[in-house]
Amino acid sequence: MTNSYPKKIAFNISLLITGIFVIIYLSLSLAFDIFRIIPFIVLPIVLFFAVFYVVSFVLKKFIYEKIRIIYKTIHNIKGTEKYVKEELGKDKNLLENVNQEVLNWVSDRRKEIEELKKLEIYRREFIGNVSHELKTPIFNIQGYILTLLDGGLEDPTINKEYLLRTEKSINRMISIVNDLEAISQLESGELKLEFSKFDIIALVKEVIEFLEIKAKKRNVKLNLNQGSDKYLMVYADKKRIRQVLTNLLENSIKYSGEKEQATKISFFDMDEVMLIEVADNGVGIADKDIPRLFERFFRTDKSRSREQGGTGLGLSIVKHIIEAHNQTINVRSALGIGTTFGFTLKKGE
Repeated sequence: MTNSYPKKIAFNISLLITGIFVIIYLSLSLAFDIFRIIPFIVLPIVLFFAVFYVVSFVLKKFIYEKIRIIYKTIHNIKGTEKYVKEELGKDKNLLENVNQEVLNWVSDRRKEIEELKKLEIYRREFIGNVSHELKTPIFNIQGYILTLLDGGLEDPTINKEYLLRTEKSINRMISIVNDLEAISQLESGELKLEFSKFDIIALVKEVIEFLEIKAKKRNVKLNLNQGSDKYLMVYADKKRIRQVLTNLLENSIKYSGEKEQATKISFFDMDEVMLIEVADNGVGIADKDIPRLFERFFRTDKSRSREQGGTGLGLSIVKHIIEAHNQTINVRSALGIGTTFGFTLKKGE
């Protein structure tokens, strides 16, 4: 269907009207002599072109107005009328193009609606998770304080213990709020990264030393891959990468199995970037849970995860930090075999 489509319609209508006129004229000329005086050839030609012009004008005007409304509705931008006028002047599939534009617009709106539905589900889950995570320490604090107010404050056997428990619950709330604030700042770009060149192997050794006591309690060995006695320079925010390594190593400690476990940190040269992998032989993660692993507050085993401590925001923060570096992070895992997290950093050489 081209821009000449209105002309075809006008031509057919003009031809039809002219044909009807000729039939009527011939019929009248047989009955009345006066019609034989008027030149027969001139009138049909004049009539044909007159009808053709009028019908073409009306159709073009009608189509233009309808298309103008459609484009204004779809695009809602300046320059629409100019665009339509230009298109009307071209011998192109104008109506087909408009139809395709409408179909594309409908498809885009449908995708937006589906995305909004997903976001609404995520919002509800997120609010529910935040409420649950904060509710537990708040209720704990309330219980401890009520016990102290009901006479426990004067009892030396419980007052200090309950105050220490209250402090622990308060610290948990502070951790949740701080982690949420960090994620918000990373998402909005308010948290500016401080890039510098540093030795990633030295940083990993610092983190291992920091977590050594916690690892021993869980019977987990933290090891560097063989050949990691040299130095590897990367260009990143050292403070934030320390946070990434700490979160990943703490995860490997928390989710270790009952037997002796080991976590190995390896480094791979990937041309312009360095790949750092943190691999453990712990309990592993089910395939269905891997796609949601970096979501806020998502836990593969909620009851066990909360017993292990943490805010449930660690991996979400890790993902945001790595993406803020314009790098990638991935995970592969199998139940009963272990989990490997890998992320890239730009080389500092």
